[in-house]
Amino acid sequence: MIYALELKDLRKSFGKTEIIRGVDLAVNAGERVAIIGPNGAGKSTLFNLISGRMAPSSGEVHLKGQRIDGLKPFEVNRLGLSRSFQITNIFPKLSVFENLRCGVLWSLGYKYTFLRFLKNLDDANMRAEELLVQVGLARKRDVLAVNLTYAEQRALEIGVTIAGGAEVILLDEPTAGMSKTETAHFIALIRQVTVGRTLLTVEHDMGVVFGLADKIAVVVYGEVIAFDTPDKVRANAKVQEAYLGSPVAHAQGGH
Repeated sequence: MIYALELKDLRKSFGKTEIIRGVDLAVNAGERVAIIGPNGAGKSTLFNLISGRMAPSSGEVHLKGQRIDGLKPFEVNRLGLSRSFQITNIFPKLSVFENLRCGVLWSLGYKYTFLRFLKNLDDANMRAEELLVQVGLARKRDVLAVNLTYAEQRALEIGVTIAGGAEVILLDEPTAGMSKTETAHFIALIRQVTVGRTLLTVEHDMGVVFGLADKIAVVVYGEVIAFDTPDKVRANAKVQEAYLGSPVAHAQGGH
């Protein structure tokens, strides 16, 4: 079976310290998977290995059946995997529209050529306008990204992340620093823009995790100790003992 994303005995060591210890994970196309675990569990390292920012010490990463471990981040991106980061990663001195247009250029075959006038690239401009509406920033079209609110900047980053048409999206703590109202709006946005796509997200807010994910992967000390539906993970005594504990009760109580 060909999965949207598959990790096979993935390992990463820094010196003698093994951070990722034999992770196996198979994600079906269209699934939304939340990766949770305590600080230092290896979640960000796992994202770095998947997206090409780090090379594994051993093991394999497959994207839609094609092995991608060892490729550079831009090569992984061109194969259909896009990632956002914990820290907002946009062009602050460009407008919202210009940020989104930059995101679509490569996927439309322009390859960042500056021999053309960007305003004449009708397909790129049209796609950027569509993304403006999709991420709810049409009214902020000509505002510089630096002048957006934090939540709006995160929405813009989501737009840039999906602009190239990637089929697999990685979001690293997308709701960190947001209020409850902003978080609720952002979850709805993520649901909307990832329809038909495969999503992996690192998230600490258990309300977000249980409200968004089809499956949850629990990472503890560099190993996946559980990978199942939210209800089964919630009821997993091993998971509760290792990590969740009282946060599950809070999630069940709606706090």
